[in-house]
Amino acid sequence: MSYVECAAPKCSEADGAIELRIVPKEKDLGEMTVRRVLPSPGRRMVGPFIFFDHMGPAEFPPGKGIQVRPHPHIGIATITYLFEGEIMHRDDLGYEQAIRAGAVNLMTAGRGIVHSERAGSDLQTHAKLHGIQSWMALPDGKEEIEPAFEHTPAADLPDFQIDGARIRLIMGEAYGQTSPVTTYSTTLYMECRIPKGTSLKLPEHYSELGAYVVSGSVRIDGQQYEGGVLAVARPGRAVQLTADSDSRVMVIGGSSIGRRHIWWNFVSGSRERLEQAKRDWKEGRFGKVPGDDEFIPLPD
Repeated sequence: MSYVECAAPKCSEADGAIELRIVPKEKDLGEMTVRRVLPSPGRRMVGPFIFFDHMGPAEFPPGKGIQVRPHPHIGIATITYLFEGEIMHRDDLGYEQAIRAGAVNLMTAGRGIVHSERAGSDLQTHAKLHGIQSWMALPDGKEEIEPAFEHTPAADLPDFQIDGARIRLIMGEAYGQTSPVTTYSTTLYMECRIPKGTSLKLPEHYSELGAYVVSGSVRIDGQQYEGGVLAVARPGRAVQLTADSDSRVMVIGGSSIGRRHIWWNFVSGSRERLEQAKRDWKEGRFGKVPGDDEFIPLPD
């Protein structure tokens, strides 16, 4: 497994508000398929977002579900956001927290954390799972902070309407609202439900911005973006989404935090730090998740 070096590229189009269109690759994880949006060959990061996976939608027969064994992270904060289903989070800090649709699990890896993600209380039923899992690289001076975990119930997130669109503000500030979820650098993350024929102008005060169409179809500058496509905005350009059908769009963005290296589950500005993390996991120096003795070995 080789390093991936992540930094913002130069603009790739001459005109319009959109710099780049990203069609993610599908990855078969066994239990389900995910669309890996970031990092991509054309764009490694949008603001602090260095990893963005669209999970599902997937259906599981009784007794089946996701079973992600304990594994480590450094240098990031992970955020899980579901549209449907349930995931049980456990980590070596001792937290055990189910996440369901509309809520937020934010896990700060910092100097190092270990966690597992397994099927929730719906394991014995005909379960469904659909959502987004993303990582935000921590900025300089915070890459080695103490690990932490926080859960924010769906009812605590700002949920409001703008010009007919329904907004759930997951992180950051937008339209005069502020999310209670912790951020470590300038960050925007929101779910937008845009009815057919409705237009939504995105916030302009973020230097990097992307709009991922989960479902439906939207137009930007007359160009159509359908489900499974990320539109990355050109810096300083206003972006307006017009829905050609009822659409769900995830908006991500924030300020660039500079160059980062990524290897497996490890992110750092230093390749030497990644090598140390690899040795630490291989030699058992990370913590252990209480009650879960399995683990994912270091990749070759």
